Amino acid sequence: MIKVVRGNPTPEELAAALAVVRARAAATAAAAGEGGPRPPEGWSDPARIARTRRPLPGPRAWARTYWPL
Repeated sequence: MIKVVRGNPTPEELAAALAVVRARAAATAAAAGEGGPRPPEGWSDPARIARTRRPLPGPRAWARTYWPL
């Protein structure tokens, strides 16, 4: 929602301002790639845990269970 705080713009001025805002929003969305599906984030991949070697037994081994070395 856009609200005019000061002044009294004409309909043409308001339309021009809104056109600029919409064009900027469209350009930002296109640059961010918001049109297609995004690949999953790497940190949420369960396979990343299996890629590392298993933790060695010893003190604080339980703390290294789910964190890559």
